[in-house]
Amino acid sequence: MFSFCTDPSTLPDWQWMACYLTTTKHISLYWSVLTVLLLLAITAPAALAFGFAGASAARSRTAPVSWIGRGYIAVVRGVPDVAFFLFFVIALDQGIEYLRHKTLCPDWSEPIRQGNDFVVCQAAKMPLGNAPQWVHETYGFAIAVLTFAIVFGAFSANVLYGAMQAVPRGQLETAESYGMTPRQTFWRVLVPQMWVYALPGLSNLWMVLMKATPLLFLLGVEDLVYWARELGGIKTPRFTDYPHGDWRMWYFLALLIFYLLFTRVSEIVLARLMTRLSHGQATTAGDAQRKRTQA
Repeated sequence: MFSFCTDPSTLPDWQWMACYLTTTKHISLYWSVLTVLLLLAITAPAALAFGFAGASAARSRTAPVSWIGRGYIAVVRGVPDVAFFLFFVIALDQGIEYLRHKTLCPDWSEPIRQGNDFVVCQAAKMPLGNAPQWVHETYGFAIAVLTFAIVFGAFSANVLYGAMQAVPRGQLETAESYGMTPRQTFWRVLVPQMWVYALPGLSNLWMVLMKATPLLFLLGVEDLVYWARELGGIKTPRFTDYPHGDWRMWYFLALLIFYLLFTRVSEIVLARLMTRLSHGQATTAGDAQRKRTQA
């Protein structure tokens, strides 16, 4: 904080605003921007990995594996995101504590389920009650990443499955006629060609994932929307040195601009990626590139 912020009530407007925007809570707001960006940076490849595994399983010739892949896609896509976020996080958290309880507290005689309460020994708590704050925050963030990855992994699995089906069958038959094994055909022919068909759908999922980050508050993570609502609400002189009226409109306007700019940057990057993937492919975009090159 600036050195002239000792008595904000006596400052001119621009200095007052400079002090106001550098308070501890505003620093937390700025850190939440990095939290959202970090979530996206980790969740996107994790969801893609879940999706690739689900799509590969769904097209497997082994019936049980195919059922697992198709079931994962159908079940997760069929459950509303909010309901899944609330149910899965609670179930996962209690599942971890249950396993730790059985391992660390074998002599526990009381029932774990006591009406609506879930009671385990203190050593089984996840994280421990006396753990530093950063441990609690890291645990919550890890749960958020896993939940987002599973949910959006199901949607990406559906996109990737369709992209695999879109690769011309003749390409695969040609690879097989040259003596390639099914594994070689999959990795050397199908996978490299499917991305050009998958990218439009994956691009839409990326945009949806960005808009879904406000769901972090359901997982106990203090995100941008939380701090915008917290800082923008009416503040009185009794509780703060920086009293103000209802400024939520301005905070949410700043969030709107942030997400629009981020969306625009994403569109530019994805368009360039699509151009690169289309190079040499037997698609409309690939044909257009060849014609421009020949011209």
